[in-house]
Amino acid sequence: MPRPTRLVILGAAGRDFHNFNTVYREDPAFRVVAFTATQIPDIAGRRYPAALAGSLYPEGIPILDEAELPEILRREKVDAAVFSYSDVKHETVMHLASLCVAAGVDFVLLGADRTMVRSTKPVVAITAVRTGAGKSQTTRYVSRILKKLGKRVVAIRHPMPYGDLAAQACQRFAAYSDLDKHKCTIEEREEYEPHIDNGFVVYAGVDYEKIVREAEKEADVILWDGGNNDLPFYVPALHVVIADPHRAGHELLYHPGEANVRRADVVVVNKCDSAKEEDIRLVEENVRRINPRATVIRAKSPVTVADAALLRGKKVLVIEDGPTLTHGSMSYGAGVVAAKAAGVAEIVDPAPWAVASIAATYAKYPNARGILPAMGYGDQQVKDLAATIEATPCDVVLSATPIDITRVLKVGKPIVRARYELEEIEPGRLEAAVTAAVGAAAHVEA
Repeated sequence: MPRPTRLVILGAAGRDFHNFNTVYREDPAFRVVAFTATQIPDIAGRRYPAALAGSLYPEGIPILDEAELPEILRREKVDAAVFSYSDVKHETVMHLASLCVAAGVDFVLLGADRTMVRSTKPVVAITAVRTGAGKSQTTRYVSRILKKLGKRVVAIRHPMPYGDLAAQACQRFAAYSDLDKHKCTIEEREEYEPHIDNGFVVYAGVDYEKIVREAEKEADVILWDGGNNDLPFYVPALHVVIADPHRAGHELLYHPGEANVRRADVVVVNKCDSAKEEDIRLVEENVRRINPRATVIRAKSPVTVADAALLRGKKVLVIEDGPTLTHGSMSYGAGVVAAKAAGVAEIVDPAPWAVASIAATYAKYPNARGILPAMGYGDQQVKDLAATIEATPCDVVLSATPIDITRVLKVGKPIVRARYELEEIEPGRLEAAVTAAVGAAAHVEA
């Protein structure tokens, strides 16, 4: 028997595990010697457990820091490195490729179709060009369309397995108590809680074949709620991609966001209420150039604050969605928009008072300075976040994360919540696309 091809899978605790599960797990022609980890704290140093790794890996698979990649390639006699994470500049991907090629190691990008699981139910997939483009509000918007059509909808969220991976293989969330039961981080709550608020069940975890088979038991339609700018894990009947004119041009510059655009059935150019017209047009031109068959829809992302009067004339600390500011590379989000609209006296920069892991976040992502990313990948980071809020000299805290942040931390300052939704500029276009795709898929299934 020839020696198995020795692989390292470059990841960030999500796409990497899915690629392994769907392509390599039970194939004796390959031997995965390690995963690497980046973007997400406290993943490196753990193991992908034997319970998930399959019969070929009775001891599981080590998860190592991507910074150690040159040594891993040499020490483990690696034949090929499989790139398996998202929201990365094309340039960064090719630097990693060059590192591997120079070491005599093949650099692999798996095709989208090879890793997509086919569901027995129609799948509407929501993905994006970049993290923070507006997938969450679009997913909520589409879920309401499907509910209006009389469909039982179950959302499946892109993986965020930050705890016990074996225990998180297949998770179901239908109530706030489920968030506590599964010890969800702030990042997980930001994605699951809005679905629960809207009366929908959401699944997530590690083993997405198992997850979809469970979800199919209670769904007419599966709604894929993507993470970062990753490709869908399931074959979609309709693929909706969100583009962000605040980062015009990024639809051609990031992996796998460009691949999403090239595969999209519908591209929603979001945030048209706050972006420049020339940037909106540039995004539309780029989309039409690389995917002329896609339907292009403009949308707004209006922000509302129930207690806006509490902000007027005050010194305000703004909290934004964490990943949008970190690997999403934004320097502000809906919270800043809401604060300025409310007439605050000052948006207070919390960076000088940042504690421990929050200070480390600013060091790694200096673009986030000036506002506070809602980092909470573990208990200690939540404590650091709360301590940073307490230490920052402000009158009011404006939280623009998708969750009620007071459920996970307590501070002595008043917290006002900002919310945002999707609003089509030409109402009904997205509903027409969803209705046609789900109807066509149901007809094929019948």
